[in-house]
Amino acid sequence: MLRFLGLVFTLVLGVSSVSFPAHADGIPIIDAHSQVDQFVDLNSIVQHLDAAGVSKVILSARGKVKPNQIASLTNAHPERIIAAVRTKGWAYAKNKKGYYKLLNKQLGMPEFRAMAELILWHAAKGNKAPEWEVPVATPQVQAALNATYKKGWPAVLHYEFAASGGRRGGLMDELEALLAEKPDHPFVLTHMAQLELPEVIRLIEKHKNIHFIPSWSNAITATIGNQPWVNLFSGDKLAADWKALLIKHPDRFVLGFDNVWEDHWGDHYTSQVKLWQEVFKGLPEDVAHAIAHKNAERLWNLKPL
Repeated sequence: MLRFLGLVFTLVLGVSSVSFPAHADGIPIIDAHSQVDQFVDLNSIVQHLDAAGVSKVILSARGKVKPNQIASLTNAHPERIIAAVRTKGWAYAKNKKGYYKLLNKQLGMPEFRAMAELILWHAAKGNKAPEWEVPVATPQVQAALNATYKKGWPAVLHYEFAASGGRRGGLMDELEALLAEKPDHPFVLTHMAQLELPEVIRLIEKHKNIHFIPSWSNAITATIGNQPWVNLFSGDKLAADWKALLIKHPDRFVLGFDNVWEDHWGDHYTSQVKLWQEVFKGLPEDVAHAIAHKNAERLWNLKPL
């Protein structure tokens, strides 16, 4: 009877409700960083979220997808999709005028409420993506960072330390100088920055403003593309040492999956989400909620689930 009355009130008042997918043990999930290009049907994104069991995604464009397309998507699904300002592309890497035009256009659109990753050091990925090195001091990086400071958005940084070889020490110095320069601003490293446990512990204990997204850091993705991704898992279970760190510092980890290509929006996505749903069942409830959605809500000022 109460459900019937609720439906009547909804119809009479014209209030639309938003349904979210079912979650393991009632723990909703936010994907804090994923991407979409022109080969993905934008109208299918919410279906993919539902299939995977993801409540919200912070989503940025890549390839030929335009800002207006991402804005239209978030306007159609404001409770499910948060638009993130795109920076990556050749104009960013080469510091061309088109980069600043695109950046400022997105920053001026109210639909955009996050900054997508800033590529600082990126290894070549076969014929799909080149090697990029864009130092923090460059004008294009500074423009994006200053926007995050002004907007109060986390600065999401893309480093691949394990793949960087002899550049590793210099890149770490660069990162730590940035963290020290803005100690009250949150910084988030995608893909765990390919860092192993001791270095992650050291950074967490030294810098109160650093956070990690464990994208491409699990048993499903660890061997893809012949890249030195870090793996937080032992088989299909969270490794004991990583589990202990998540429990000790639950406020420093933000769940995200970083879908990039068309084939990531499918079983690749669903299987990883299920892997983490099982992890959350074995964590203290407050830790699970923090990593699954509350840290993203806090850092990006999202409406709590």
